Amino acid sequence: MTAVPPALRWRAVPVILLGLPLLSLTSFKVLSSWLAGGRPRTRHPMSNEVDPSLAQWVDALLRRLPWPWRYTCLKRAVVLFYLLRCSGRPVTLHIGVKRSPEGRLEAHAWLTRDGEPYLEPQAETPAGFSVIARFPEERRVST
Repeated sequence: MTAVPPALRWRAVPVILLGLPLLSLTSFKVLSSWLAGGRPRTRHPMSNEVDPSLAQWVDALLRRLPWPWRYTCLKRAVVLFYLLRCSGRPVTLHIGVKRSPEGRLEAHAWLTRDGEPYLEPQAETPAGFSVIARFPEERRVST
């Protein structure tokens, strides 16, 4: 695996320390616009080869942190969304829901790139979830 550049690790600090606690205090639409700022940027360009290592690093870090930073799929997706968009990746963050076989409502957050799950620990996980939010939002063209 390729090492995660130190500059990118430092870039994660404000989104982890400030952004993740804000998930419970503000709308996700506001937070996502702050995180993404619209189009992918190349503030910290990096090779695509770093992406899997970055995902593993974020997973390991979030699993070690206490609440309110502790690992959830939404927190993982938010941090990766921010870091990847800053590195020029055209990723999209999805939030979806589905009913479990027992009838419970389940939610999941994941990233896609080119319409496919991206850096998902288990690629089949998003299957069956109905997307209720997508960031950035798809722009509708009026005719």
